[in-house]
Amino acid sequence: MPQIAGKGPYTKGLHDLGNGCYAYLQPDGSWGWSNAGLVVDSGESLLVDTLFDLKLTAEMLEAMRRAEPKAAARIGTLVNTHSNGDHTFGNQLVQGAEIISSKACAEEMKHDNGAQRLAEMKKAATSTSEAGAFLAEIFAPFDFNGIEVAMPTLTFEHELRRKVGNKTVHLIEVGPAHTRGDVLAYVPEDHVIFTGDMLFINGHPIIWAGPVGNWIKACQMMLELELETVVPGHGPITGKRGVAAVKEYLEYIAAEARRRFDAGMSVFDAAQDISMSDYSSWGDGERIVINVATLYREFAGGQPVTDIRADLFGMMAKFRNSSRH
Repeated sequence: MPQIAGKGPYTKGLHDLGNGCYAYLQPDGSWGWSNAGLVVDSGESLLVDTLFDLKLTAEMLEAMRRAEPKAAARIGTLVNTHSNGDHTFGNQLVQGAEIISSKACAEEMKHDNGAQRLAEMKKAATSTSEAGAFLAEIFAPFDFNGIEVAMPTLTFEHELRRKVGNKTVHLIEVGPAHTRGDVLAYVPEDHVIFTGDMLFINGHPIIWAGPVGNWIKACQMMLELELETVVPGHGPITGKRGVAAVKEYLEYIAAEARRRFDAGMSVFDAAQDISMSDYSSWGDGERIVINVATLYREFAGGQPVTDIRADLFGMMAKFRNSSRH
């Protein structure tokens, strides 16, 4: 699978999508380098996601205020597409906003304590183990100190529509998939959608929760919407071709993992055995370990096949190191 050509340059910063819609991009879209969005109309604004630390989020908010001085000076609504820290850790800087998420997302955020955990993991990570070196490398650019994640103040299930001036933003719950409570933010008037981590473009997606069928169904739903511009959670702005590529990837790894599960292969051996030649240009190939582990859990009726997430980071580090030789 070749790299998916983006719509416009893939450069860091705020990109004007037209008619009051903006995307904030953070190349290269790898671990922690997420995207966000802004919808503006008639002096009102809605922000889709914050970033992985306070410095990055403050930089983004300042860029938005420069582009839309009246609407972005006080953002009225913040939508968290899911619970991962690279989409929520900057929430506290959007002061006074109503924070909206799915009910499942809010529950995950409540029990995760992710910022403190990641700060401790980063502090403890050393090069003495493969997992430690891997964690130290991917978290090095980010500062998790001082983060007190502002929690959602309004939650919903299934669907919710919000007005931003004269625009309607249609929030659609599609999880559990990437996480337990994934949400899409669709702006039908502008044929724009902000997908959170339901889309990684030119990078391997991560199936933390599953089931994979929900994710595939969400991709099909996006393909059936009136869409011109698709802002993924990671990677360049795309269109329906990017959605189709992620759908095909998920279908492929689900089928390949199932064959190896039925044959009794271990998670790690299966991850190494599945051919990724069609996706050799996509980044973060070690995530196939997470995806196989989650698929195996699904195939086993929900029984975990490895103990804790740290085990998976160790296996990802081993996979990445082995693939470099």
